[in-house]
Amino acid sequence: MTLCDPNSHLRIVHVVLQLDTGGMERLLVEFARHADRARFELRFVSLTGRGRVADELEALGCRVETLNAPPGVRPRLVFRLAKLFREWRADVVHVHNTKPLMYCGPAARMARVGRVVYTRHGQRHGASRRRNMLFRWAARTAHATVCVSHDSADRSIKEGLCPQRMHTIWNGIDTGRFAYQGPSARGPAVMVGRLSPEKDLDTLLAATALAVREEPSFRLYVAGHGSEFDRLREKAISLKLDGSVRFLGNVDNVPELMGKASLCVLSSITEGISLTLLEAMSRGLPVVATRVGGNPEVVVDGVTGLLVPAGDVTQLARAMLKVWSDPARAREMGLEGHRRVATHFDVKRMVSDYEKLYVIGPAGRAKRCPEVAVAGAAI
Repeated sequence: MTLCDPNSHLRIVHVVLQLDTGGMERLLVEFARHADRARFELRFVSLTGRGRVADELEALGCRVETLNAPPGVRPRLVFRLAKLFREWRADVVHVHNTKPLMYCGPAARMARVGRVVYTRHGQRHGASRRRNMLFRWAARTAHATVCVSHDSADRSIKEGLCPQRMHTIWNGIDTGRFAYQGPSARGPAVMVGRLSPEKDLDTLLAATALAVREEPSFRLYVAGHGSEFDRLREKAISLKLDGSVRFLGNVDNVPELMGKASLCVLSSITEGISLTLLEAMSRGLPVVATRVGGNPEVVVDGVTGLLVPAGDVTQLARAMLKVWSDPARAREMGLEGHRRVATHFDVKRMVSDYEKLYVIGPAGRAKRCPEVAVAGAAI
C-alpha cells in the first residue's frame, strides 16, 4: 500500500457532496491510486456522510473527513470548510460538481487557499434559472474550471462561464483493470450505473421488451442501485420481462460481469464522459448508447458501437439486436473500442493533466475574464 506522503510539496483537498458508489466517486479512487505522491498529498472531504468509496480512499492511505451536513442550504458549511482548509494548510482545493463549489469557493478565499480547481462532471440537467445564476456566481470563485467533455465546455460557455479559465480533460480509467477480453457471443447486454431518472431506464426496458419479442433469448443485466431501483423492477414485471431482465444491484467485480456480456448499453438523456462506456470499451465490448453529451466523443458511431437518439425505443431496440445478432461484427467493434480507450482515455493521462493544472501559476491569481452573455435557459 502506498501512503500519502505528509512531506509532499502541495496538499490537494478534494471536496465532494457524498462518497457513495458512482462514476464521479470512482474517479476519486483513481486520483488516489495514480497521483504523483512525491509531489502531491491528497485528502478528501465529503459534505455529507461516508460511503463505500471512503473506505477505499482510506485503504490507499488518504485522510477522509465527513461533515455530515443535512439536506438543504447550509451557510455554516462555508465556515467549517474554511477552518478545515486552514488546519490542513491546503494549497489547492479541487471541487467536484456545483453544490460543493457554492461552499468551497468562499471558504477557500476565507482560508487564503492558493488555487481552486472546479470540475463539472455532469450536465446540470433541468437546472432552474435561479440555480443557473448561483452556478455562474460560484464558478467565478474558481481559478480553473474543468469540463469532462467538449460538449460540456460548450454548454458552460453558453451559460456564461469564463472561456479563459476553461479546460477540457476527458475522464480516464485504469485500462489494466479492464483488460481486453472481447464480447461473449449472444451473452446478455449489460447496463452499469446509478439507477436515477437521467439514465432513462424506462426507455431501455421498453426497448428490451421489443428486442425479446423478436429474439426471445435476448437478455439484459442491470448492475447498480439508486432511487429508481424498486420502481424499475416493478416496471420490468409489468412488461413481462422478469425472465429476461436481471437487476443485480451493486456489483463488486464489474470487469467479470462485462466479461460475460455481448454488449454494453446506455440509454441516458444526459451524460458527461461515461466511465461505464470507457470500461466496457476497454474490456472489448461494443456499445450502444444515446447521442447525448459526451457520448459521441467516446463512441465512434458504426466503428466502436452504435449511437441512437435519446428516448427512441424502436431505434434502441434495433441497435441492440443488430450488435447482439452479429458476433463477428461485435468483436470488430469491441477491438476498435479497446484501441480507442487505450489511446485517449487512460487514467494516468487524466491524473497527469490535472496535476499540471494544480501548479499553473502564479498561485492564487485567477485570470480576469470579460463578461460573457448567457445564451439560453437551463440545460
